[in-house]
Amino acid sequence: MDEAIVREHAQALCDAIAAGDIDRATEDFSPELRSKLGEVIAQLPLPVREASVESVEHGAKGLIVDLRLLGESEAVRLQTRWKERDGRPTIVEVSHIVEPVASTAQEEPAG
Repeated sequence: MDEAIVREHAQALCDAIAAGDIDRATEDFSPELRSKLGEVIAQLPLPVREASVESVEHGAKGLIVDLRLLGESEAVRLQTRWKERDGRPTIVEVSHIVEPVASTAQEEPAG
């Protein structure tokens, strides 16, 4: 599977998520992942203000693409695993890591 093509598909996914177009965002999802769509959407920082591809790397079972989604109160990093299915890049797995947005107020240490 070609990294450049997967990166293009991942960027299209980011653009669709940022635009709020879930139908377009899920075009590259596997049927198994589509059946769990509610679980994936529940992890997004809606509304998404920005979305970008952070990295594309070869993994043991396909290409691993890290995405960064920025909402109003949190940033979410999604790690997606892509495989070639029916001759096209397909997302077969999504996992997430929630990162807090840096606060402008600094807290004093207790004690």
